Amino acid sequence: MQLTLLLPAKPDERWTLARQIGVTHAVTKAAPDLSGLPAPDNLDALRAVRDRFAEVGIPLAGLEGDPFDMSRIKRGEPGRDEDLERYRRMLRNMGELGIPLLCYNFMPRARAAQHDWHRTDCAVPLRGGSLTTAFDLDKLPAAPELEFSAEQLWDNYTYFLKAILPEAERVGVRMGLHPDDPPLPALGGVPRIFHSPEAVERALNLLPSPSHGVTFCQANYRLMGADVEHWVRRFASLGKLFFVHVRDVVGDARHFTEVWHDEGPTDMAAMLKLYHEVGFAGPIRDDHVPTMHGERPDIPGYAMLGHLFAVGYLKGLLDAQHIPYQ
Repeated sequence: MQLTLLLPAKPDERWTLARQIGVTHAVTKAAPDLSGLPAPDNLDALRAVRDRFAEVGIPLAGLEGDPFDMSRIKRGEPGRDEDLERYRRMLRNMGELGIPLLCYNFMPRARAAQHDWHRTDCAVPLRGGSLTTAFDLDKLPAAPELEFSAEQLWDNYTYFLKAILPEAERVGVRMGLHPDDPPLPALGGVPRIFHSPEAVERALNLLPSPSHGVTFCQANYRLMGADVEHWVRRFASLGKLFFVHVRDVVGDARHFTEVWHDEGPTDMAAMLKLYHEVGFAGPIRDDHVPTMHGERPDIPGYAMLGHLFAVGYLKGLLDAQHIPYQ
């Protein structure tokens, strides 16, 4: 396994701390508002991001998230073909620069939403006054009707795959589909389609390709009510387990709270052992963490002090079980 951390595209103290705790690889979001550069369909901009990491000895294992506004692609609106050409150009750039993985999602945003993933509370107290995120469907305003149907979203997704997967395969970039977060059939007046493991498997079968697999966000699969071990083994047996996000939750998809890695219901040691048993050798990262004393993160769940704990905790579990990582 590659021990990774989601690090900002612009160097700051988090890069130094990542190296000090033994993180060996980075993933990053390279959208212009985060990198201070043009979008990653610009070769020079993406090269500059990659080189920033290379200069401090942290190889860039992959990119995450939307590289630019994907609304027209996800909604099937006029202009999506131009956006898809930009996406293909980004994949070509990734292949040329040796960035092997793209973690992507297909969560259309509600018109008023700022993020495709959603929480209704970002300051729920946990132990010692640390703060975490939570979701409560009852706190969302009721949407009178869906803006478009789930089948229309499936059609948009199929159109997306047909446009980009051949290019990803040609340039050797692996694309890991992240499930919906929260995994619900609809959110804020827009449908969601990746709220069950069966739907993710359907996606993989739409256009079979060695470049198409999954980002296994184990907390979201838990919220789906899925047999997590079964689906890890299933995706691994298909050669589709590309990336792993490790976090934990209490509750279900309609009402849940994110918790510390060592206090949730999931047996983290057993999960790490499972990934090793199925032969997973790709990037793994700790994902969301609570906010600790004195921190004011731009995005809740992504402050740094919690990562220091979580990475150390995961390294301890790996070492105790003699599971190799790099």
